[in-house]
Amino acid sequence: MKYWILTLALLGLTACKDDVVQDTTPLPLSEEAAGHYCQMILLEHDGPKAQAHLAGLPGAPLFFSQVRDVVAYMRMPEQSHAILTVWVSDMGAAGANWAAPGPNNWIAAKGAFYVVGGRSIGGMGAPEVVPFSDPGKAAEFAQTNGGQVMRLADIPDSAVLAPVALDGDASDTDFENRLRALSRKSGE
Repeated sequence: MKYWILTLALLGLTACKDDVVQDTTPLPLSEEAAGHYCQMILLEHDGPKAQAHLAGLPGAPLFFSQVRDVVAYMRMPEQSHAILTVWVSDMGAAGANWAAPGPNNWIAAKGAFYVVGGRSIGGMGAPEVVPFSDPGKAAEFAQTNGGQVMRLADIPDSAVLAPVALDGDASDTDFENRLRALSRKSGE
């Protein structure tokens, strides 16, 4: 009889548990929004932005200074939390421009059309994948700035995961030559 009472009590407790759904509504860009990788204030950088909402971290999305970075984040296997929703700036929204993409014009990353491989450089100086909710506006942007319109799943890994040589970066050969010179000096 004692086991039946315990079983009923446990069933009663589990029946009372409310399953809370985590709110993944996009947060507006603000002075507090800092890039996940760079920890720099997003409003200080040009180009589209992104935010990823992770399971178990309500109200604290990861912000990204470039859309390219969130796509790379989504494809890396070593995440600590499941990704629930990713939002990206709609660069075709009313009032959006490269210097100020807008604090509230978020669209779901999975539904966006992206211009990939064009001349657009994001807020951290790397080539950018530029999101739009309207495929026509994406095509117009690609016509002006180069690149191809793609869906999220079609963006090649090389567009978001490959290393980028930024202006002023030394070439690999230059780096290797400097390393050899340092090695020779330490052996003298």
